Amino acid sequence: MPAPELLQPQQKPRRRLYLMRHGSVTYFAPDGKPIHPETVPLNERGIEQARAAGQLFSEQGIQFDRVITSGLPRTEETALHVLNVMGHTHPVQQRIAMQEIRGGRLASIAEQDLLQSFTAATDGVVDEDVKFLGGETVRQMLDRVLPEVDAIRADPDWDTLLLVLHGAVNRAILSYLVTGQRQLLGAFEQSPACINVLDIGEARVDVVLRVVNLSPLDWLQHNNRKTTMEVLFEQYSKYRRKYGEELNV
Repeated sequence: MPAPELLQPQQKPRRRLYLMRHGSVTYFAPDGKPIHPETVPLNERGIEQARAAGQLFSEQGIQFDRVITSGLPRTEETALHVLNVMGHTHPVQQRIAMQEIRGGRLASIAEQDLLQSFTAATDGVVDEDVKFLGGETVRQMLDRVLPEVDAIRADPDWDTLLLVLHGAVNRAILSYLVTGQRQLLGAFEQSPACINVLDIGEARVDVVLRVVNLSPLDWLQHNNRKTTMEVLFEQYSKYRRKYGEELNV
């Protein structure tokens, strides 16, 4: 087994990564029909959350060298609301390989397997063969997301970066950067428009995790004991017999 990488004396200051999840969206129409995840926009609460995040960044005098989203509308809108509040005019880049883990057709999932299909990717150290809602596996998501993380980290032309992505993708990025290993730790809950803060050095293991899942409108999340996926499961279950369409978060 090769010797672990050793930290060298710090030659350059660590760079700052702000990793956000998109703001709140409404995945179900008033009648309970799922809305296609690739088109769903932020709802009013999501806009409020994104603007609150922008206000927090602005109050701290933060300026981004680069802003990257997954290209899906909910991440694009979140980033634009953040930047508008900050008075930030830097162009937003898209990396579609960092889009959320893709779900399958919910109607094809047996009733007894439904809860597990919603929550399996948020439990413990997640096996790479786990499928998200009967669709993409964790392995497939990691295969496309982690090379993007490596490419962003290898790029020397930024010091302060904002990434606006998704729940499972953010978990994968946090797990990878903090442990230095390819894995998905499900316990990194990601609330709508949450902010994670990491400082990244040159050595692979030189990562400092400073903030996780800071919700800009509810810092302590006092009344929130359920995960995002548990809430979505409850919402979908009400209409299970009526609708069996695709869902992704």
